[in-house]
Amino acid sequence: MVAQTIDGKAVASEIKSEIAAEVAELKKQGLIPGLGTLLVGDDPGSKSYVAGKHRDCAEVGIESIRVELPDSASEADIASAISELNGADEVSGFIVQLPLPKAVDTNKLLELIDPEKDADGLHPVNLGRLVLSGSTDLNSPLPCTPSGILELCKRYGIETRGSRVAIIGRGITVGRPLSLMMSGRGVDATVEVIHSASGDTADLLSRADIVVAAAGSPHMISAEDIKPGAAVFDVGITRTDDGLVGDVHPNVFEAAGFVSPNPGGVGPMTRVMLLRNVLQLAKTGS
Repeated sequence: MVAQTIDGKAVASEIKSEIAAEVAELKKQGLIPGLGTLLVGDDPGSKSYVAGKHRDCAEVGIESIRVELPDSASEADIASAISELNGADEVSGFIVQLPLPKAVDTNKLLELIDPEKDADGLHPVNLGRLVLSGSTDLNSPLPCTPSGILELCKRYGIETRGSRVAIIGRGITVGRPLSLMMSGRGVDATVEVIHSASGDTADLLSRADIVVAAAGSPHMISAEDIKPGAAVFDVGITRTDDGLVGDVHPNVFEAAGFVSPNPGGVGPMTRVMLLRNVLQLAKTGS
């Protein structure tokens, strides 16, 4: 058996075309979606990430609004910039690029974002709506990486209803929200979250129909760890002397049914789901 590669780039390109068509229709009605970004400091990785968001916007016709502050910006400076983005009519939704300077209270600042302009879908209010609804059928934005994983399952015909899902990692951007979304009504999977205190995880992984590795531990998942034919999503990534390395060893292709590689799998989907959130926020805020 050789696993089918889940091509996140190709699916993201399809979704961009769909978004571009919707944006064009909205513009005919006089409604222009806009993504705002707040970048503090000169971190090369953050600057590259934000630049990619603005390129994505240009491809689909979404306006993009950049706010940049120096690394010396105070907590009050950043709070003021967030307030301005909250009140900007041209901004449908926005992100605050992390990490912020160590001297500021990141969580306090992120909670200042208007939940109705939360393009990442990670504001406590929006996560709370997800918890209370028990479903992904919401008008509020959903976290981008988990949304991308579910979309890939849908487009590749990977069954979630009744499936066992093992999620490795309990971070706020992937593991925790994905566990809620996978177990929610309409997706209906049985989810187990594996973390540093889970002990021997071999049995959990061997029974999982879907494995999502989001721990940031190079090649921690090998072919012998997974159930034959399982769908495996490589989300975690680590910078090493040999370059960027995902959580999933290449030999997993020998045992899995589907593999979403890293890079080229979930990453492009995360970016396009942000655009979808901005489009949704533009519609609901109109």
